[in-house]
Amino acid sequence: MKKKIWMINHYATGMHRSKGGRHYWFAENLLKKDYEPLIICANSYHNSREFENTLNMKFCVQIVDNIPFVFVKTSIALGNGIDRVKNMLLFYLNLFPVTKQLVKEFGKPDVILASSVHPLTMIAGIKIAKKLKIPCICEVRDLWPESLIAYGILRKGSFLSKILYLGEKWIYKRADAIVMTWEGGKQYLIDKNWEKEVNLKKVYHISNGVDIEKFTQNIIQNEYFDIDIDCKSTFKIVYTGSIRRVNNISFLLDVAKIFLDNKKIKFLIFGSGDELDTLKLKVNNENINNVVFKGNVDKKYIPSILSKSDINFLHNSSTILDKYGQSQNKLFEYLAAGKCIIQTYCNNYNIINKFNCGIVCEEQTINSAVKSINYLFNDKETCYLYGVNAKKAAMLFDYKLLSRQYDLIIQKILNK
Repeated sequence: MKKKIWMINHYATGMHRSKGGRHYWFAENLLKKDYEPLIICANSYHNSREFENTLNMKFCVQIVDNIPFVFVKTSIALGNGIDRVKNMLLFYLNLFPVTKQLVKEFGKPDVILASSVHPLTMIAGIKIAKKLKIPCICEVRDLWPESLIAYGILRKGSFLSKILYLGEKWIYKRADAIVMTWEGGKQYLIDKNWEKEVNLKKVYHISNGVDIEKFTQNIIQNEYFDIDIDCKSTFKIVYTGSIRRVNNISFLLDVAKIFLDNKKIKFLIFGSGDELDTLKLKVNNENINNVVFKGNVDKKYIPSILSKSDINFLHNSSTILDKYGQSQNKLFEYLAAGKCIIQTYCNNYNIINKFNCGIVCEEQTINSAVKSINYLFNDKETCYLYGVNAKKAAMLFDYKLLSRQYDLIIQKILNK
């Protein structure tokens, strides 16, 4: 008999269009294992005025590749201010009447998978599961409030941070299983001295990953043509992702300045964010002419771009969270591209060091990054071999394998 699993992820909205993303790929693979997955997300697109029209109802449904996507009515959320808070609260509040209606239309689920970023999704998942008398798996992809404190958004010891920590512990105590995307998730709970209240045996690690088959198809079917990325005479260092304060792309510009006299090295930055204009101004004012901002590109072109680089540059601001490991989505795309990776910060449970697929800077300094680039520029064979290892490592993070891990956890909690 098929098992019904509801995956609640506030920000899964765009997955039905891209036919990709963590929960889309989990759903796609679980479908092949006698599951009936259903993805519940907000009807609003993150940091956009675009939304899925619910026609004055609390939700609407679209079915993509036999996966029902349920879009819960929320408000438009731009930035990280009051509009985003309102958006989160509306999603949380509307989940309860929506899931009640979904039981009538799709049948009662066997298990709920409630995924952060924000904790309200997991709180709702636990409450809905309790009412339906079914287990709830809480998937933690971002530590709130720990990550807010690490990036200076919230003050440690503040009243709000204390409330958020209490809420976080409440979630961990009541979840039937906890899945963390970092390998050091259990250590985080130990560091918080919560191991006596939270059963560590119910804590699992399932990393982010990549759909190798789709990634390879995109390289072939959606090749990205561009004068800079296709230039055979330059050594191309590529960064893809958001251009925001937490990513600290100004660091990469300072690294690039050191190579201004080397006309063979070029830095290509793909992505956008609220710091883009500021950084473009810095490039112009300081005449950093070996950096090119390429802007946003459709996700389907990212595999082609990464596969045409010489080095893929993994960088964001180093924080205390580094000790719990890493699981950025872009890391696994970088691996799948089969090119050498430079990571500018050192962390525990390091994937790049573990599989010998690049250089991890011992400290996040300009000098350390420059030294790594110089070494690889002058030793193309080692650079190539790192890329070969990266491709092999990516196979271990294919969503086909990661979905099997979820299947085992679900079977375990259903058979208690």
